[in-house]
Amino acid sequence: MLDKLEDDQYAHRRKINPYYPFHDEGEWELGKFLAENLTQTQITKFLKLKWFDAPDRARPSFTTKDHLLDWMDSLPSFTPWKVSKIEFKGYKTIHPVELVWRDALEVVKQLFSDPTFANHMTFNPHVANIKNQREYGDYMSANMAWKIQDHLPLGATQVPIILGSDKTPVTRLAGGIEMHPVFLTIGNIDSEVHSKATLRAWRCVAYIPVVKFRVHPDYQSILQARLWHKCINLVFANLKVAAKDGCFMPDPSRYIRHVFTPLVAHVDPWDLDKFQKAAKAVNLSGVHMPYWRDWMFACPSVFLAGEVLHTCHKFFADHPLKWIKEALGDYELDTRFMVQHKRVGTRHFTKGITHVNQMTGHEHRDIQHTIIASITGAVPPRFVHAIRALIDFIYLAQNPVHSPQTLQSMVQALSDFHSFKDAIIQAGARKGKKGIKEDFFIPKLELLQSFDGTIKKLGTLMQFSADVTERLITHCKDLFPRTSHQIKYFMEQCVRILNRQESMEMFGLYMLLTSRRASLVNAIHTEDEDVTTTNPVLSWVSQVLPDEVKSIHGPRPVRNHFLKGILSGDALTAFQLNVAPNYRSLSPFDIRMKYALLNFDRALADFICCSSFSSGEHSCWDPKNGRFQVWHKFRLQLHSAFQPRVIMPSRVVQAYPPSDNFPLGNCDTVLIDAMGINGKMTSYIVQVRLIFQPTVRRGSNLPSYLSDPLLYVQCFRFISSPDDRPELTMWTVECAYTQDENDVTHAVELIPDYGEAVAKGVSSATCLESYDRFFLNNFADKESYHTFSTKFV
Repeated sequence: MLDKLEDDQYAHRRKINPYYPFHDEGEWELGKFLAENLTQTQITKFLKLKWFDAPDRARPSFTTKDHLLDWMDSLPSFTPWKVSKIEFKGYKTIHPVELVWRDALEVVKQLFSDPTFANHMTFNPHVANIKNQREYGDYMSANMAWKIQDHLPLGATQVPIILGSDKTPVTRLAGGIEMHPVFLTIGNIDSEVHSKATLRAWRCVAYIPVVKFRVHPDYQSILQARLWHKCINLVFANLKVAAKDGCFMPDPSRYIRHVFTPLVAHVDPWDLDKFQKAAKAVNLSGVHMPYWRDWMFACPSVFLAGEVLHTCHKFFADHPLKWIKEALGDYELDTRFMVQHKRVGTRHFTKGITHVNQMTGHEHRDIQHTIIASITGAVPPRFVHAIRALIDFIYLAQNPVHSPQTLQSMVQALSDFHSFKDAIIQAGARKGKKGIKEDFFIPKLELLQSFDGTIKKLGTLMQFSADVTERLITHCKDLFPRTSHQIKYFMEQCVRILNRQESMEMFGLYMLLTSRRASLVNAIHTEDEDVTTTNPVLSWVSQVLPDEVKSIHGPRPVRNHFLKGILSGDALTAFQLNVAPNYRSLSPFDIRMKYALLNFDRALADFICCSSFSSGEHSCWDPKNGRFQVWHKFRLQLHSAFQPRVIMPSRVVQAYPPSDNFPLGNCDTVLIDAMGINGKMTSYIVQVRLIFQPTVRRGSNLPSYLSDPLLYVQCFRFISSPDDRPELTMWTVECAYTQDENDVTHAVELIPDYGEAVAKGVSSATCLESYDRFFLNNFADKESYHTFSTKFV
C-alpha cells in the first residue's frame, strides 16, 4: 500500500511539497472540507465570495470547483471503482442494469497489507486452552480454520473472507434508484477491531442495482435475486480463483505470503429466505446459479451462519416481547419500565416500550436487560422461566469467547425454554391473526439450535454481527450525488465520488506521516498499554508521531483509570473522581441538611474508631468540626471478565443530593466486598448516598483510612438466593441499616419487586426508596451476567 503511494506519478513533486498539488497543509484541509461537505454548486458559490477579493487575503490556488475536483482526482488511487453494464438475456428492464464495483481481490490485498492492522492480525490457526478447556474466539481459533488449513499447501496462509450486505436506497432524488451495498473484511483482523464500523476494517466493494423487470410481478423478486447473484459472481471472480489456486500478496510487515481466500461468513445475505418463499409460490427453484457454487471451501450451511442482531435481538422483539405484552397488558408493562431507576449509560424508557416500533440493536439489549425482573409477580412462574431461558440463551450467544462449558450452558438454556414454553400458550400470549396458536413453528427459533455447531466451526458469533454493516450503510448514503437527471451521468458521478473519497482518506494519513519525515516501514510495534476500544490507526500513528495523535479522528478511546486512578485493595477495580469537587468545602451540619443524612456524624465517628483500632493509626482530626470535599459521582472501571487484558469502559456511579426532580436524591447502587462476621470477605449491595473526603490544612496528614475518598452508603440485605426462585435465578435483597463497608467492586442494578402491579405514586426518581424488596439484576450487562454467575458461588 505504501509502495503504491510512493510510486505515484507526482511522488517526485511531493518530496518537496508533501501536499502537492495543494500549496500547503491548510489548503489541503480546505479542499478536503469543501469536497466532503459541499455540493459542486455550493463549492462554486463559496469560491466566488467577495471575501476572497480583499487584497491582503490570499486566495486558494484552486479557483473553480472543476479545478479542485481535478486535483482531488489526481491523488494516488488504490483499488479503482468502475461501472459495468450487466446483460440479462431474455428479460427486459425499465432502466439499464449498471453495476458500480471494484475488484474484491485487490481490496483484500489492500486490507491484508495495511500496516495499521499489523498488531491486530492472526495468520495461522491456533488452539487456546484456558483452565483445561478449549476456547473458541475469533475464526482462527475454531475448527473450520484447521479443516481448511489441512487442505492447503505447506506454508500457505488463509485469508478468510467475511461478507456483509443489505438492501438500502442510496439516493432519494435519482429516479428512485436503489442499490445493495456489499462490504468485505478478512478474518485475520481481530474481531474486536473489525466489529467496529469506525475502525475501517470493512471495505465496500460493490453497489448492486435493484432493477424492475418487465415481467409479471410474481417473477420480479426471483429475477432480482438471480441478478444479485450474477453481480456478486463478477465482483468476487478473482477471489474465487485465489481460493482455489492461491495467490501471493504482502502482509503488513511486507513479507510475501502464499494466500488462499475461502469464504467463511456472509452477514445478512439480502433476505434470501424471502426469495425462496417467492420461488416456491410459483413452483420455481429460485436461484439456480448461486454465487458460491464454484467458490472453493464455501458451503452455505457454514457461511450463512446465525447472526445475533436478527436471529436473537429482532426475534426477541417479534415474538417473546409480544408474548409478554399479551400477558401483562401495555399499560402495566410500560409502567414497570417507566418507574425504573435511571442509570448513566443505560437507556431509560420514559414513555414505556410498547409504543416503540423501530428499535436499534442497542434498544433491544436495553429492554432485555430488565425484562425478567420487571415481569416477575405479574405472570406465572413457568412463564417467567420460559422467557428467562431465552434471555439466558441470547446473553450466552453474545460471549466474546466460548468454552465447552458455556456452550453447554447455552444449549441447556434453549432446552429449558422448550420445557416451559407451554406456559406461554396457557397464558394466552401466543396469538396470531386467527387466535391463539398451539405451536412454536418459528424459523428463527429453529435456527437457534445451530448456534452451538456454528460457534465450534467459526468461532464466536459476535464477530459476524449485522450491527456493523447497518452502520456502514448509513455512511454509504452520504457518498452519492443528491440529484441526477440521467442514469448514466449518475453512475459516472458515483464512481468519481467513490474514487475521490477513497483517495482522500488514505492519502490524508500518508501526507501527515511523510510531511513529518516519519519512518513508515519501521512503524510496527507491540502495544504495551491495555485499551478497550482499539483504534489501529491511532495506535500506529502514536508510535510514529506521538505529537500528531490528535489529528486522527476515530472512536473515543477508553481511558485507563488503572494508571492514574484510585485502586481497590485487590487492584482489580479502579476509581476516578473529577479533579474539582462539586462543593468547595462542607461542614458536617451542611452535609446532614443538604443530603438528609441525619446520622452522618455518628457513622463517621464509628468508622474512625473501628479503623484506628484495626490499623493502629490514630488521628487528632475532629470529625465534628472538620470540613469535607464532596463529589456527585465517580467512575468505576474493571477488566473484562472474558479477556482479562482488556479494560472495560468505566461506569458512572451517581450520588446526587435531594432536589426538586429527585426529592429523595439520585443515588446508584454498587456491589462491595466487606469483612463478614466470620472474618471472611463477603459481598453486599449498597446504595451510594455520599462521596466525600476530609480536608486538612497544608502540612497536616491524615491516616491512611481517611486519605482516600469515602462513601456513605445505605445497605441492603440478601433475603433469598437464585436457588429459592429457579424461574427467576436472581438474588433478592431488602433494605438494611448498618453494615461495615470496604472495597467497591461493581456497579449493579436493582429492579423493584413490583408484585402483581406497580404501586401508585412511584416514579423513577423514588423507586429505590419506595420499595423494600429488590431483585439484583444479573442482566445489567455482559460483565454482570458473568460476575453474578461466579461471584457468590
